[in-house]
Amino acid sequence: MAHPLRLCYITDRHALEPKLLLPKIQEAIRAGIDLVQIREKDLPTRDLAQLVSAALAASRGQEAATRIVVNDRLDVALALAADGVHLGTQSLPASVARRVVPENFLVGVSCHSLEEALEAQSAGADYIVLGPVFETPSKTAFGLPLGLDKLREVTARLNLPVLALGGITVERVRPCLEAGAAGIAGIRIFQDCEELEARVRELHAQFER
Repeated sequence: MAHPLRLCYITDRHALEPKLLLPKIQEAIRAGIDLVQIREKDLPTRDLAQLVSAALAASRGQEAATRIVVNDRLDVALALAADGVHLGTQSLPASVARRVVPENFLVGVSCHSLEEALEAQSAGADYIVLGPVFETPSKTAFGLPLGLDKLREVTARLNLPVLALGGITVERVRPCLEAGAAGIAGIRIFQDCEELEARVRELHAQFER
């Protein structure tokens, strides 16, 4: 990978309303977020393609480009030459995606257990998002939070970056890093702040301690 994956912004336009998503993505790119996962599952294909195209245009105008990955829709990601795809539990298997994507195309996988993480690694994933590490309303369907001990167990067994997801706050970033995470992923930590550039600086400081 071109540079380390530390901060991953997962989009949710519904939680952002009445503000618009594209300006938030553009702000994330200017702030220097490493990865933007466009996760708009209910967006019609034409609208999704327009959003991804605009995000890619913004990212490629930056010196240190933020990488743009598309959740689930490998077809859209490939058609628009996005930087990668992020696969969930109901998505195409990572092993299948890996066989058809070009070189340097990121394949990320959401995992909720050590077993899923090991399977994703064997299937050729470039990184995984593991969660929920802490309690969060959006992840109640996946059961109780995994906790830092499980995060530590997973990172000890894997040879690829693990991004911690679920209930991540600024104060919880450092404990996740100490448990072996390469970085963090989230929605609210990036969307629910007054100034995203200031939030990113605050997060980067956690990596430098």
